[in-house]
Amino acid sequence: MNPKIIVLDDDPTGSQTVHSCLLLTRWDVATLRTALADAAPLFFVLTNTRGMDAARAAAVTREVCENVKTALADYSGPVLFVSRSDSTLRGHYPVETDVMSEVLGPFDATLLTPGFFEGGRITRDSTHYLMVDGKPVPTHETEFARDSVFGYTTAFLPEYVAEKTGGRVTSRDVARLTLADLRAGKADGWLAGLTDNVVGVVDGESPDDYRLFADAVLQAAASGKRLLFRSAASLLTALAKLPPQPVAAESFATLVRDGRPGAVVVGSHVAKTTAQLTALLKEHGVVGLPLDVARLPGARTAIVDELTASIAHAHEQGLTPVVFTSRTELAFASVAERLAFGEAVSGTLMDVVRRLPATLGFLISKGGITSNDVLSTGLALTASRVLGQILPGVTVVQTPSDHRLPQMPVVIFPGNVGGDHALAEAYGRLAPSRAQASPAKLAA
Repeated sequence: MNPKIIVLDDDPTGSQTVHSCLLLTRWDVATLRTALADAAPLFFVLTNTRGMDAARAAAVTREVCENVKTALADYSGPVLFVSRSDSTLRGHYPVETDVMSEVLGPFDATLLTPGFFEGGRITRDSTHYLMVDGKPVPTHETEFARDSVFGYTTAFLPEYVAEKTGGRVTSRDVARLTLADLRAGKADGWLAGLTDNVVGVVDGESPDDYRLFADAVLQAAASGKRLLFRSAASLLTALAKLPPQPVAAESFATLVRDGRPGAVVVGSHVAKTTAQLTALLKEHGVVGLPLDVARLPGARTAIVDELTASIAHAHEQGLTPVVFTSRTELAFASVAERLAFGEAVSGTLMDVVRRLPATLGFLISKGGITSNDVLSTGLALTASRVLGQILPGVTVVQTPSDHRLPQMPVVIFPGNVGGDHALAEAYGRLAPSRAQASPAKLAA
């Protein structure tokens, strides 16, 4: 019997390589038991901790883990635990895995598997890379390593572990599974030798590499090995062993409600998102509605009223409004101030989402934290079902039939995934006729 895979996801983009499973935005015991009984081999608990400070992230993770432990009291099958986080190494590590180990452990090992092949993230000789124009760039040389909250100085994972643990775990104490050993069939023996919650790092350049590793993990778990993962999305695909997704990427337009126009909400401000937004705003059938974050928090009510009216007018004209935060990142005196302001921006966007037209056809949410808030706060969902991917690494979920916006497809689009035209392509796949029409014809 394969284990149930329980994923604590620090934003809702970890499901970007799987389908047919549940995303939970609530983690009470009853909801967790429902997910454990679900037929899918895995489910995600969306904690949104990447948008919190470390203390709050630890508290939320503890609450989830304690409820998971209670829910598992009546569950007889094997389980695997995953702390899913960013494929560019940003997030509250080791805060979250420390709490998971304390509440759900003991574990034989905590393993870092940050490969996300669909997004061009690979690990070679224990160094993590981002593929840029076909060339591997160590992630510490990218904008992601300069994140003001989660920055780091090295992409060599043993040293990354040492840096993030403040030397509690030294780089020489980190176990390494290299590509050579993985492809030589040595993963089983490597896993068997891990004890006392040692930290390990695993190479991977392709889905086949992680399939080899996942086979060894499932065999080890079946024999009683207790493993905790700090992982990006690709390992989940290999562990879950899902069949091809039930909805073809080019067929999602058939799920749009009554063929009506949708809406796009863009919160992420990374350079890739800005380039994608620029391309989207050149498409036929869309209208850009900027949210000037410099007006926050004082003008929040006025901003929401203005955007709501503009969205309603665009929808009546058969257009898809694109609500986006102003692109300039403001400077803050402290990390706490930055996080607090980020919550104010997201809260304003969610006020807008709560007032979206009842006849909306679809919704695209751009950015991980933004997407989490769209599901949990803007749409107030307890759970949603993953339908599959509209583009590599870009997930589509559907609201339930009893929702205010019933059976509406919602696209969860990570901030740092896809080429410059990927957001426009996702829009075009949901609204092909509108994307091809002329603005004059749409206004007629």
